[in-house]
Amino acid sequence: MRVLGRFSLTGKTALVTGGAGLYGRQVVRAVAEAGAETYVASRNVALLESLAEGLRDEGLLVHAMQFDQGDEASVLALRDAIHERTGAVDVLVNNAVSRPMKDGYESDIETFAESMQVNATGLFAITRAFGDAMAERGSGSIVNIGSIQGMIAPDPTIYRGTSMHAWAPDYFFHKGGMINFTRFIASYYGASGVRCNCLSPGGLRTEAHPEPFVRQYSDRTFLGRLANDTDLMGAVVFLASDASSYVTGANLPVDGGYTAK
Repeated sequence: MRVLGRFSLTGKTALVTGGAGLYGRQVVRAVAEAGAETYVASRNVALLESLAEGLRDEGLLVHAMQFDQGDEASVLALRDAIHERTGAVDVLVNNAVSRPMKDGYESDIETFAESMQVNATGLFAITRAFGDAMAERGSGSIVNIGSIQGMIAPDPTIYRGTSMHAWAPDYFFHKGGMINFTRFIASYYGASGVRCNCLSPGGLRTEAHPEPFVRQYSDRTFLGRLANDTDLMGAVVFLASDASSYVTGANLPVDGGYTAK
């Protein structure tokens, strides 16, 4: 096979959780454009169906499904439904995230527990459910969508002159844990031919970002800008596909050099 062919996901089935968000939309498009029959799942199936319908109109094979990552029964039901419809899942992209701590560090303790139920316990539940099935078959790729905020501390200076802040203790906690969980899963399933890697994006620019934040964040990167709505696509396809067949247990920052500066 020529090298570009190794990036193809044609003939494979992919599941992307939480695919309607900022990162999720380009992740779903990436694996679908690479050829995978793609399932996208979250609690808000109506929003996902709108996304899937638009991609189907472009000739991509995308299905929307409902599930609650904080409920193991819902996770197992999702796995069984996809297996019944299509067969085994070849690629799992763990992209779903819950952000209940609206008041940041001052949020009540119950919201921290709520966050962990989805973002830590739920991550374990879905990874085990699909990872075990991949291991039985002897192949598969798991891609965790982390964040540079799982690698570094908050930098309050990039928020000067705005109402924004980075005091989200749950997010830093579970994204940091995700990176080492990636290594654990890579070790646990490695002998069964299943790979697990983490992709840690930097900030993705939106129209809602105030100009001082855009300028100050951009100055912290080597490339002088925030990420755009296509910057994750190549890295996701690389980690999902056979192009990275000897890569496992790795964390790949996609951040314009933010964490290297």
